[in-house]
Amino acid sequence: MAKQNLEQVLEVSVALTAEQDKEKFLTMVLDAAMAAAGCDAGTLYLLEGDNLVFSRMATISRGIRLGGHSGPVDLPPVPMEPQYACAWAVLNRQPVNIPDIRESEIYDFSGAVEYDRMTGYRTESMLVVPMTGTKGETIGVMQLINALDNEEVVPFPGEIEQTVSALASQAAACILNMRYAEQVSDLLDSLVDAMTTAIDDRTPYNANHSRNMALCAERFLDRAGEKDPAWRWTEDRRRAFLLSVKLHDVGKLVTPLQIMNKETRLGDRLTGIEERFRRMGLLDRIALLEGRITEEVYRRKTEDRESALDRIRRMNAAGLQNEEDRRWAEEMSRQTFTDENGAEEPVITVEEAECLRVRRGTLTAGERQKMEAHVSETARILDRVRFPKEYREIPAWAAAHHEYLDGTGYPERLTAERIPTEVRLMTILDIFDSLAAADRPYKKARTPEEALGILRDMAEKGKLDAGILDMFEASRAWETIY
Repeated sequence: MAKQNLEQVLEVSVALTAEQDKEKFLTMVLDAAMAAAGCDAGTLYLLEGDNLVFSRMATISRGIRLGGHSGPVDLPPVPMEPQYACAWAVLNRQPVNIPDIRESEIYDFSGAVEYDRMTGYRTESMLVVPMTGTKGETIGVMQLINALDNEEVVPFPGEIEQTVSALASQAAACILNMRYAEQVSDLLDSLVDAMTTAIDDRTPYNANHSRNMALCAERFLDRAGEKDPAWRWTEDRRRAFLLSVKLHDVGKLVTPLQIMNKETRLGDRLTGIEERFRRMGLLDRIALLEGRITEEVYRRKTEDRESALDRIRRMNAAGLQNEEDRRWAEEMSRQTFTDENGAEEPVITVEEAECLRVRRGTLTAGERQKMEAHVSETARILDRVRFPKEYREIPAWAAAHHEYLDGTGYPERLTAERIPTEVRLMTILDIFDSLAAADRPYKKARTPEEALGILRDMAEKGKLDAGILDMFEASRAWETIY
């Protein structure tokens, strides 16, 4: 290979390896090959199944450029049959150099001749070079047409074959690397989607949480980016953020279901209380029949017991527990009855009283602590994943979605200077969904307007980013979701 050609290939190789847009990359490959060969036209085919499919074509003298970002090439594919020069080159992994296609008795160039007839162009010399990677994988072929010498069409010189072959091999390796990267990316997406499904499907009260948040996030970024350049994130940043949104609740895979699914304060403990009160009624009935209590005492005890059970059921489902009921629950936990074996039992246990004393929501302090631990579990699980460097922030972002700017969040009590934009947005999305979603066990869904009002109040108190909240409200990204 001549020194000049070698230097040209090296320069082009450096430029090609830096290009991440596959369509632009393929156009650069064809242009570089045509420049190296000093020819007027070229076509690049990609191998798809048993056919070579036109990817792009260019003719300098006619100002023609098709394929890639320049629009589709509307030509039929070439079958992988050896009578076609481009197919032979792929099948045998060797270049084909033809001085004049009309004098060739080996290959079928009827398609090229017909194309010339339709366009008025004249194809003469042709160099066909397979695009084969370092491990022998062939991805396609480059077909260079009409080598030029002082604007005269001449055969392609033999020494150029090595230059173009080196370039084709480099291009094939780059394309294969892009494909591998796409496969890895698709694998990561499918694993994250499977994980998201597992998280959301684990409980009917979380059925669409992560998916709705991700959809809302995509819409927000699209609409915010149209108005503010600061929100026109790079593809890597956008993708990392959306993955962190989908994975933010992965720690809930280890959260006890009886806590996640707890619709009322007592949860399944109510059944135990009702059974205990039934036993108390039977014991009182026995005491009446045995003459140990009077009818009046039996009637009063029955009324008191039924009244207490009714109050427990009401308190169990109350939206906000008042102080009188909370004191009553504590007093009840100190009352006992004598069971059928003569042992003293509490009318309601300390744990049951603690549940009834919950002021708002359904979880006790201990249960809430276990529920809040899902963010630490999210960090623990995701820290074991070897994310590529462009996604290295995913564990930290996902685990911080309950942090507030004023330092009152959890688990690390981060303050504003340590909370990045991605987390600030995710926190707003998470709270909005928790308020507006119709599948939560402990409360009725709020309208989007009500949810926004609560978020504004939190922003005014310094917990949320008011600027991001304003943009979120302006984006209307939640419409048709909630």
